[in-house]
Amino acid sequence: MSVTAIEWLLDSDPAIRWQVTRDLTDASPELVAAERGRIAREGWGAKLLDLQGEDGQWAGGACFPSQSIYQSVKSQGQPWISTLPTLQLLHDFGIDPHSDRVRRAVAMVRDGCRWENAGQPFFSGEVEPCINGRVVAQGTYFDQNVDAIVARLLVEQLKDGGWNCEVENGSVRSSFATTINVLEGLLAHERATGGFRESIAARHRGEEYLLERKLFRRKSTGEVVNPAWLQFSFPTRWNYDVLRGLFFSVLCKSVPVVAITSNVVRQMVNHSWRNMYPQSYLPICLFSHCGQPSVLSVVSCKKDADTQCHPDKETYAEK
Repeated sequence: MSVTAIEWLLDSDPAIRWQVTRDLTDASPELVAAERGRIAREGWGAKLLDLQGEDGQWAGGACFPSQSIYQSVKSQGQPWISTLPTLQLLHDFGIDPHSDRVRRAVAMVRDGCRWENAGQPFFSGEVEPCINGRVVAQGTYFDQNVDAIVARLLVEQLKDGGWNCEVENGSVRSSFATTINVLEGLLAHERATGGFRESIAARHRGEEYLLERKLFRRKSTGEVVNPAWLQFSFPTRWNYDVLRGLFFSVLCKSVPVVAITSNVVRQMVNHSWRNMYPQSYLPICLFSHCGQPSVLSVVSCKKDADTQCHPDKETYAEK
């Protein structure tokens, strides 16, 4: 018996079901909230919370796992198991930041996790804007004060409107990847706090940086910067792709994005996306293997396509 895409998505983890129930069905708000509340108690979200150490960190580190853990898993690929990528997963799952269990976990991060760079507290950020942009998004979501990081990011914006982690090595041009990480953080902070004039202006300039390049093309030649950006997978972590740029632009209600990405949107509507990239080492088997249908990729594509058709519909990132 064949199943619909919605049925397939609903037959999955609470982290997926609650988003599908909210965005793609007519379920009541009470049912959506109940499904979301299960993330911290069962499935992927609960498993990740179980792996937090007594020191408040995951895998003994902020951006990287401790040396002992890294040596034990490095043969399986980049170990994305430390605190930063784990909190990003919990954020992307849409776990309820106000649940008691999540509040306790975040408090442990705030009090115990320090950056490898110079021992800075986790929610104070470190030196790379690609990291700090994600910390702003995570800190905002989990009710932590990240105003100081926002102020730093404003100073680090480049003349072309974006950001680049390679500035310290002499780069004067922005990077799509660094820019999208910063922009997502600034938008989240702006929606949660109202932002301030300078941060809003910086976010607009960064948005123009992406739009001038049609989300994935070189401004000088119009060529695709990186063909891999047309392959969508989850989790993105620090990486850029067209889907990520499109979702951000739709949330900002950027009208030009409709014409710029029409072919990409058509693909989103007509295909079930597979995991294009081999997933690096994770402490638990959360995601599909490379080449297999991925519920996380498909729900992202469907949500973007639905938001493009109905741009005024409330989405998770707008809450």
